[in-house]
Amino acid sequence: MRSTFTRQLSSSLHRTLRWLVLGQAIAAPLIGAEAPRIGVDPTSYRLLGDDAADPLPAGDSKPIEPPLPDPLAAGWQGQQVCERLHEDLRLRVLRCTFAPGVGHERHFHAPHFGYVIAGERMRITDASGTREVDTSVGGSWTSGAISWHEVRNVGDTTAVYLIVEPK
Repeated sequence: MRSTFTRQLSSSLHRTLRWLVLGQAIAAPLIGAEAPRIGVDPTSYRLLGDDAADPLPAGDSKPIEPPLPDPLAAGWQGQQVCERLHEDLRLRVLRCTFAPGVGHERHFHAPHFGYVIAGERMRITDASGTREVDTSVGGSWTSGAISWHEVRNVGDTTAVYLIVEPK
């Protein structure tokens, strides 16, 4: 049974996230009562569907070879760039901070929602190639599972992002 403090903290965080992503189509499914429960099995790195005990069929997802870290475990030259702000049975919230020249070594992502706290030009490398993307304060994106990517801040100021992952 969850304590009153835990319920209040969870409720407060959900209200804060709703405010941050006000007007974003992804807000309701991420923090509402009908939040999808999608995740990654930590042993096989397969996507999990609504019933976490049953992985999606083999044709719908593939194990990542070799296993890569998730965004929290991945860092840059031995330093952590993301910190866990909140995690419960329904979602995990990370804040990732990239000073100029700092990146995020190769890692995978479960389906997630991203919100830009402080934007900058980022160089992204993934299976489709390398590109540079300018992000702006208040911007957001949604993404399905990403088997791998690397990012680096190639701008002049620090970039900060929230990553919200439903479970």
